Amino acid sequence: MDALDRCRRWLASSLLPWRCQLCGGAGETGMDLCAGCMADMPGNHSCCARCALPLPASIAMCGRCLKRAPAWDGAWVPFVYGWPLDSLESRFKFHGDLACGRSLSSLWERAGPPPRCPDLIVPVPLHRQRLRERGYNQALELARPLARLWRIPLRHDVLERSRASAPQTELDAVARRRNVRRAFVVPEGKVLPRHVAVIDDVMTTGATLAECAITLKRAGVQRVDAWALARASKKS
Repeated sequence: MDALDRCRRWLASSLLPWRCQLCGGAGETGMDLCAGCMADMPGNHSCCARCALPLPASIAMCGRCLKRAPAWDGAWVPFVYGWPLDSLESRFKFHGDLACGRSLSSLWERAGPPPRCPDLIVPVPLHRQRLRERGYNQALELARPLARLWRIPLRHDVLERSRASAPQTELDAVARRRNVRRAFVVPEGKVLPRHVAVIDDVMTTGATLAECAITLKRAGVQRVDAWALARASKKS
């Protein structure tokens, strides 16, 4: 957190009390969430190290990954997509509630450092049409505080969405892969480091993150890690 962020938070806490965005109770210092609601956030403590799928016990690779390894090399997904985190995520992503996005970023910051720090963080890009409709890229909004905290460079101009695609929400795993195939491109002349983390808000089947990883590796990146705030509990 830089000096400007600290100043803003101090002014906000001095003028207005922190108020929980979920239950309306008193928020923790520096957070619009109370201690009880934060404790209810579903942590992804036991999972597949490769795809972050929640499991009864942590393992290096789940059965699905052994059959078909993901395009990325490692995953960092600190939460499971479920109540009450899903309520904040829905308000942030679909209803323009950037304050909920800031709370989600703060939760991610408190989850601790990533297993491996990359040379660069790259948010999953939106197509320009979707970006105009929404007004912001939720992946970029989540990435900014993490990049500042861990002092990792962040760029949103090295990976672009070259074509519009249907929303992934109602699609099964096969349709999701088909929907995003060749949907991303690294613009000509962009130089990328050896190790990149591509970041999104929620990982469901991983199709979008996988296609980003494939695109980055085609451009010469040696290692790509998949980061997401939350992981859906099942892969279809």
